[in-house]
Amino acid sequence: MTAPPRAPAVPALYTCEVAHTRTHPVRYGLRQRTYLWLVDIDDLPRLPRLLRSLARFDPRDHFGGRAPTLRAGLDACLASHGIGDADGRVLMLTHARVFGHVFNPLTLYWCHDRAGRPVCVVAEVHNTYGGRHCYLLRPDTHGRADVAKEFYVSPFFGVEGSYRMRLPLPGERLDLTVQLRHDDGSRPLTATVRGSHRPAEVRSLLSAALRHPWSTAAVSAGIRRHGIRLYLKGLPVRPRPVPPTQEGML
Repeated sequence: MTAPPRAPAVPALYTCEVAHTRTHPVRYGLRQRTYLWLVDIDDLPRLPRLLRSLARFDPRDHFGGRAPTLRAGLDACLASHGIGDADGRVLMLTHARVFGHVFNPLTLYWCHDRAGRPVCVVAEVHNTYGGRHCYLLRPDTHGRADVAKEFYVSPFFGVEGSYRMRLPLPGERLDLTVQLRHDDGSRPLTATVRGSHRPAEVRSLLSAALRHPWSTAAVSAGIRRHGIRLYLKGLPVRPRPVPPTQEGML
């Protein structure tokens, strides 16, 4: 029997660089530095009172926003897909609330059974219009999975095509890739997140917060700034469809 992968030490911080590369209809790239948390959703970090404004994990910021806990929101999502064996440890990679603000373009949940074996990965996507959508993935041993695109994210892309995601469980290194693929064989957008593990100690958190103040606000502002640049380059805006109704988004 194959041994389950060794779980990383959590809570942890990952100082990382997010990169987007567009190849069609215009070539355009962006890079932004930030930091992310990797946490056990059943054992969230307990920070000193004076630092709590730097990291808050609120269930209202995930799934439908009405579940009492992160676990309850995730369980409802999994149940809607007929999954009942992901009842073990769940590791979540996300931005925390910083000074009351959070924006998470992508939150990942690595779900395990009680024996520690991987069951699935949930990729929760947020857009700048306030929408949320969850993709359920069954990655292979290399962390790769394909899924049809169902959710409007960028105003310059519709909802056609599919994603090829590479989402290995983070360890000392964080190395994620999400690539948009169209039926004609084109790959107009590739996004990567790469970073290094840091223990979630007071010194590490203060260092990350000083280097990237208001980190989640900076992410949100950066998306809008680059969107304006792409619009000025002449990219046509695709109509925003009515978002799909998704079961399990309590």
